[in-house]
Amino acid sequence: MSRPSVLFVCLGNICRSPLAEAAFRAEAMRIGLEVKVDSAGTGDWHVGQPPDRRAQATALRNGVDISGYRGRQVTPEDFRRFTHIVAQDRDNLSNLMRMRPRDAIAELSLMLEHAGRPGESVADPYYGDEEDFDVTWWDVTRAAEGLARRLSIRD
Repeated sequence: MSRPSVLFVCLGNICRSPLAEAAFRAEAMRIGLEVKVDSAGTGDWHVGQPPDRRAQATALRNGVDISGYRGRQVTPEDFRRFTHIVAQDRDNLSNLMRMRPRDAIAELSLMLEHAGRPGESVADPYYGDEEDFDVTWWDVTRAAEGLARRLSIRD
C-alpha cells in the first residue's frame, strides 16, 4: 500500500488546522507511522502568515513548535496529492465536497469522526481565549490519535 498522506483543513489555516497538523505529526512520530502531513484553509485571508500566536503558544505548551508553519489555501491538486483530507467542521467539509475534482483520490472526513464523535465540529477558538485553544488542542489530539491508529492498521 502507498504511504498515507493527510491534509487538515479549516477556514483560515491559522488555528484549528495547524493545531491538528501538529497533534497528528506528534502522534505519527510517537507510533512510527510514516505519513506526509500538511494543513490548509478554504479561505485565502492568511496565506503566507504564521499560525495565530495563541495557537502557537498552545502547541508549544504541549511540546510542539508550529512557529514555522505558514498558511496556505486548499488547491484542486490537494485532492490528488493527499489520501485523506480532514475538515475541522461541517461548513469546511461542505466546501471541500464542492471543490473536489472528479479525479480526486482523497477520502474526506470530519476531524472529530476520528475521536468517535461523528458529525461534530472542532470548535473554532479564534474569538475565544487561551482556554478555548486548549479545548481545541485536546479535541484535535484525541482525533489525531484515532486517525493515526486507523492509518497504522492499514499500513
